Amino acid sequence: MEDSTRKMNEDLLHFLYNYVSENRQQNFQRVIDKRTRYMTIVLENIYQPHNASAVLRSCDLFGIQDVHIIENKNPYKVNPDVAMGSSKWLNLYHYRQKDDNTLKTFEFLRRNAYKIVATTPHKDDFNLDDLPLDDKIALVFGNELDGLSKIALQNADMFVKIPMHGFTESFNISVSASIIMHHLTARLHKSNIAWQLSEDEKNEILLQWSKRSIKMSKELEAYFLKRYAL
Repeated sequence: MEDSTRKMNEDLLHFLYNYVSENRQQNFQRVIDKRTRYMTIVLENIYQPHNASAVLRSCDLFGIQDVHIIENKNPYKVNPDVAMGSSKWLNLYHYRQKDDNTLKTFEFLRRNAYKIVATTPHKDDFNLDDLPLDDKIALVFGNELDGLSKIALQNADMFVKIPMHGFTESFNISVSASIIMHHLTARLHKSNIAWQLSEDEKNEILLQWSKRSIKMSKELEAYFLKRYAL
């Protein structure tokens, strides 16, 4: 980010904070300090709104900022009663331009230094305790009926599974995602890995949150930019 853009964003954030309560500002700071992009979530062809929305809620609660949504077959619908407003605080990236967006998503993530980790009970690779965290990871979850596509499985860098001791084959996606996020974020927080956001990233996200918290944010931003240009 150029210095001039960085300075303008910082000034805009400071300006908008005049319209954000002190209590909310404190909550913003508490949450942003635990946010991460070291781990991200990828959802492929999720079609049940309840489970899809529960994953967003878990991402917010475990501090995962970015969610990548592959819509090859099923449009991703948020159930507001389940998501509880969590999508307001996350960055959602939709991939719906081609018949098969999975490879496009993986290519984007790899360009941003992520290792692709497929979550599946059918591949005997890493358990949660053993999954390497030396690189940023993108955890890929499939839909409730078919699981991950063949393309996703064939192009993953690693596989991870949750140890299970019952007769049922797998957890549903919302439970699986919550278990994995809880376990891996706990490992990150105890590690020496630099998993937290950079200062630029924090300011960028705080700016987004402020805009989404203020009813007339567009008008206020336009007023600020007009004055800033003078």
